[in-house]
Amino acid sequence: MFGTIRNALKNPDIRKKLFFTLFIIAIFRIGAKIPVPFLDASALSNLLGDSGNLLGYLDILTGGALANATIFAMSITPYINSSIIIQLLTVALPPLERLSKEGEEGRKKIAKITRYVTVVLALIQAIAYYFLLRSYGAVQMAYRTGWTGVFAAVVIIAVFTAGAALLMWLGEQINEKGIGNGISMILFAGIISRVPSAVAYLINLLMVDEAQYYVYVPLIVLIFFAIIVFIVVMTNAERRIPVQYAKRVVGRKMYGGQSSHIPIKVSMSGVLPIIFASSLLSIPGLIVALWNPGEDSFWGNFLRAFNYDQWLYAVLYFLLIIAFNYFYIAIQYNPIEIANNLRKNNGAIPGIRPGKPTSDFIAKVISKITFVGAIYLGLVAIFPIIFNQLTGVNVALGGTSILIVVGVALDTMRSLESQLMMRHHKGFLE
Repeated sequence: MFGTIRNALKNPDIRKKLFFTLFIIAIFRIGAKIPVPFLDASALSNLLGDSGNLLGYLDILTGGALANATIFAMSITPYINSSIIIQLLTVALPPLERLSKEGEEGRKKIAKITRYVTVVLALIQAIAYYFLLRSYGAVQMAYRTGWTGVFAAVVIIAVFTAGAALLMWLGEQINEKGIGNGISMILFAGIISRVPSAVAYLINLLMVDEAQYYVYVPLIVLIFFAIIVFIVVMTNAERRIPVQYAKRVVGRKMYGGQSSHIPIKVSMSGVLPIIFASSLLSIPGLIVALWNPGEDSFWGNFLRAFNYDQWLYAVLYFLLIIAFNYFYIAIQYNPIEIANNLRKNNGAIPGIRPGKPTSDFIAKVISKITFVGAIYLGLVAIFPIIFNQLTGVNVALGGTSILIVVGVALDTMRSLESQLMMRHHKGFLE
């Protein structure tokens, strides 16, 4: 990895892209410190402390921008939601499906639609944020009623929406002129910015001078590195289905006859099932935040059973991740289409007849790999909850955050290696 970075810095073009990416990340971190007018950051911090999984999870993705009531408080969450919605609709709606098959022009049109949907979702989310913050007293007292209250509401909602739109634009600039996926890099920067506070939290535990923390803190560090290794191994793991292409003669030339394979990755869906599951389970927390039922009421106890630190949440979280993983793979990979493409290209899986037997075999393999990938994602996601329940120590960086960071780091390294390969390939005369 360090050798790749060193070689990349020696190349002027790649060095320029790296510095441009760092410049965009610096803008993101500066914006994460600029406060939104009329909001009380201290009241918002108290709200985050009591919100369970809902806003605390979002605050991790924003790199603390939400807790500080800044212009990037919504981060790129609206864009992620928009991308997921458009991706699902591409399978369900024929017009979008046709656009996805029109090559570069079709992708540009889908990207344009995604931007518009992002702005709409950002506006809706900003309005929901405003009423949530107002109900918890995060809006300053002088700007809650009357015309001043209306003006403050418009400004807060507009700033939140503009911040989300600006981050979307910054991410696209990284895609065009930088290294790696822009949206992923912004997510990466936001999560990494929490590392100093996580280290400070562990140091403070050691300063408490209790014997149990002298065991827990080194254990957390060891588990942290073990999870990183586990994620790297599972991210690169794949099942290769061998494919043999038949020989065919066209004119005086012979084509085909080579062997290949169909790679099926264990982590095909990435972190999307975790995002789906956490979004669904955040609904009870949102209801509690807006309604604020009594501590001893039936609905209060029922809804708080879905808090992030409860066993019920961990069980449902794990099951939903498995379910959404199967759902996402089912809409993304069609074994019948794969089998038909193989037959059209005179390809076949050794020992399997073309047609339905091939599609059944591919479906069986994908089902097994999907199950392994779902268990892997579920274990990584619920580990912080289980550790907190067993030890009482809150892991500052959860499994989902580590999964995103490691995934983005691996993708960025692969992007750098491909850039270097294009600029240092051997010529025909060498």
